[in-house]
Amino acid sequence: MTMDSFPHDFHALVIGASGAIGAAFGQCLRATPGCALVAELHRQSMPPVDFDDQGSVARAAAALADRAPFHVIINAAGLLHSPRFMPERRLADLNDEQMLATFRVNTFGPALVIRHFAPLLDPGRGVLAVLSAKVGSIGDNRLGGWYSYRASKAALNMIVKTASIEIRRSRPNAIVVALHPGTVNSRLSQPFRGAEIGRDPTTAAAEMLRVIDTLTPADSGKFYAFSGKELPW
Repeated sequence: MTMDSFPHDFHALVIGASGAIGAAFGQCLRATPGCALVAELHRQSMPPVDFDDQGSVARAAAALADRAPFHVIINAAGLLHSPRFMPERRLADLNDEQMLATFRVNTFGPALVIRHFAPLLDPGRGVLAVLSAKVGSIGDNRLGGWYSYRASKAALNMIVKTASIEIRRSRPNAIVVALHPGTVNSRLSQPFRGAEIGRDPTTAAAEMLRVIDTLTPADSGKFYAFSGKELPW
């Protein structure tokens, strides 16, 4: 694939690069003509990014400042379930431990990524994309359930929208968006028939990179599906 809207020798950064989708983003970017640098961060990288350690985000941004500016920054980290919990199906399942863990990875961490990494965006052509989820759309919620995950992604969408307004004032060409990857065959989706109904991570990453390639500053602060369709908040 090509990303012709970006300059030759553009720089890219993937956060959450140890997961299935994050690793696929790195693979696709390394194979993209014109991409001169792909930096990949995760809990075991050097420097590490661990959303359980708030300071790691700031330290990683400082460590990568000499590789800036970045033209593409993607946060692919996310949490739906863990060995300790599965998505809540009803109100009786709600507990603060699960809610806090889910928000830490899906909302607080990406918010800090935007805070510390947006200044590293190229002022001429820079896109910072965070992976959200269609189930985080309040307007599209017809089935209920999955309280913490839905709420954490809805909150992330608000962070994206709010940050895009502030960032536009100093960097009018910067683009900050939320992306819905669809169902992907990954560890996150495996308990929900992901291997049967999910797309290959490389396919999903390539589709989202094509969306990123089409974005303009007028699209900043919006929520897009992997197909390029704008989604309701």
